[in-house]
Amino acid sequence: MRLRERLVLVLVSAIASAAITACAEEAAPSPDDEWGMEGALEPTPPPGKEDSEYRKGLLVATNTTRTQVWTARNKWEDKDTAAAKKAGVAWAADSGLTWDEKYEAWLRSMTWTTSADGQYQTIQLSTPWGKTLPSPALECAEMSLFLRITFSAWYELPWFMESVDGTGKRVYFGHNGVRTATGRYASSPEFAIAYKDTSATPPAAGAPWPQDATLRKKKVAGGDDIQPVVGGAGFGAYLDEIHLNKRAGYFTVMALDYLGSANLADSANTFNIVPDTVRPGDMLLERWQKSGIGHTLVVKDVVQLGEGNFDITTISGSMPRRQGKRESGQASKSYFTSDYAGGAGTNWEGDVYSRLGGGAKRWRVAKNVGGYWTNTWMAADEASWINSTDYTAIGLRPARFEQILGQVSPDQQRTELLAQIADARAHLRQHPASCSARERRERAFEDLYDLSARTWGTTRTALDRQYRTADDYVFAELSYGQSKTCCWNSTTSAMYDVVMAFEADEQAKAAAAGTCVSPTVFMNQADGYARWQAFAAAHGQPSAWLPWSEDEGCNQRDVAVDTIATEGAPATAFCALGGGGGTCTDAQEPNDGRTAAKAIGVGTTSGLQICAGDSDWFAVSGARTVTIAFSHAAGDLDLVAYDASGTQIAISDTTNDTEQVSLPAGGTVKIYGYSGATNAYTLTVR
Repeated sequence: MRLRERLVLVLVSAIASAAITACAEEAAPSPDDEWGMEGALEPTPPPGKEDSEYRKGLLVATNTTRTQVWTARNKWEDKDTAAAKKAGVAWAADSGLTWDEKYEAWLRSMTWTTSADGQYQTIQLSTPWGKTLPSPALECAEMSLFLRITFSAWYELPWFMESVDGTGKRVYFGHNGVRTATGRYASSPEFAIAYKDTSATPPAAGAPWPQDATLRKKKVAGGDDIQPVVGGAGFGAYLDEIHLNKRAGYFTVMALDYLGSANLADSANTFNIVPDTVRPGDMLLERWQKSGIGHTLVVKDVVQLGEGNFDITTISGSMPRRQGKRESGQASKSYFTSDYAGGAGTNWEGDVYSRLGGGAKRWRVAKNVGGYWTNTWMAADEASWINSTDYTAIGLRPARFEQILGQVSPDQQRTELLAQIADARAHLRQHPASCSARERRERAFEDLYDLSARTWGTTRTALDRQYRTADDYVFAELSYGQSKTCCWNSTTSAMYDVVMAFEADEQAKAAAAGTCVSPTVFMNQADGYARWQAFAAAHGQPSAWLPWSEDEGCNQRDVAVDTIATEGAPATAFCALGGGGGTCTDAQEPNDGRTAAKAIGVGTTSGLQICAGDSDWFAVSGARTVTIAFSHAAGDLDLVAYDASGTQIAISDTTNDTEQVSLPAGGTVKIYGYSGATNAYTLTVR
């Protein structure tokens, strides 16, 4: 998650002067010189008692021939014009759909495909020219912005977002370029003069796609911009592949540099919607404090289940950037029903969530109203609208979503909640400082506790003994606004290994003394992070540990010790799980981290055990094949292979009674229980 602190264009909104953003964007050198801007921009006063649907924007008759990105030849409500009657990327000729309905159809038409890293499902994007590409790698607010800008540019629809600079001057990002009421803003690009539009001469089938070498080098500011779809190049290369109008590509990079979820939360650009009217293309914004924290999901599919109930599937980006990830109906429901989505509760600072700008939103559409571009809504959407200052109605929405979303079987709910927990743990193995992953894991556990108590009468302690792992205690949930760890986006999988090896050493010493201790929480302690840095150095891996960095705007940078979120703590104390210090062990312990891996030769080792909160690591000297054998019915164990540098190279996670991987000389393997499973096993090296 990241904060767009340096550049956020905060718009007229009911969130007062709060600089709210999504997916925690990284602080980085300003791209002002690149785009001709004039530094950080400030929020404007809130709109008062009324919504923003009639506030005038730019004059339609303004001469924008030099700054124009694309010409708005179509209107969002067109159905019967020649352009509207044509077949498109996701609709047939004479569809009778408005362009806003076509945007919805485009989102629905996207098929799911496997992400570049093979870890999850992502969207397959279709273009008007018959090209298909998997999702770009973006953070969460960037995903929503990218989709709406792309569609508007392809079909020459009016689009803009409103903002102000430090002097109170209104700045409009849109099809006319980056402008104020009096002309071009600062030295921002003259898109029509500086860049090409080859839309008038699309290539024939099989002909080379026109490329813009300079656009292909453009990257989005803040964090790594590595796009797997275009061979690891930046976002500009991806945009070059989907736009004949290269101006739209340049504009999109700039818009993502300067716009974030604060702009999406603002009533100048989106509006709050009634829960029962949600549809593809809408978005869900989470806000849990006034400045800096949030998350954005794009609604992909809405499936009617009958009796007024429906299931929502969403797309989420993340920071570090990744391809848009499919969030299941159960996972999406957990977002829609959270107080963070504009609920009636309050955060730790006493702020009411309904006043922080979160919840289900829909894009406003730009119309010519009295000769001015005006961000309002489609005529058919008026009944879906909730005034941005109607905090009572906004605050009731999470409870309403609880009533109408995803009435599926308890077994399916449990399966999906366990998948959410596993996904959060997997993210922490790559980015161990992630506070959002810790929070998602604990939210899923809370839902699992509630479901299991109501359906099967299972206690929290029983569930913890079945599903908790040591990771959940090492990476306990932190209070974001009081914990500097939450601003640290650049932690790595190698650092995760150091933290877990430290924990294994801690448990081994306690076991030798005949006691049990709860793991040290990975967070900013009284000595900062010195204990893990020293441990890495003492075990010959000083370069594995990186110093803390302010990867996002961090008001809590100077806290002495981070704060553990008491409401997100596991219900059962670690030592009550039956793990560390107990009787569940084997002769190879301690070997609970990569740096503590036990060397093992060719042959079979029996009597091994995965206990609650446990993982086993083994190292081999030569290139080997490693197999574990166990009874799957007694507990599902999985096997992961790493090369000599600690990079994961393979995983065997079937539902069979054996798992097998191959690894190179100097490699290691990890054995762990899926979703906290425990079991005995044998290990064979060949």
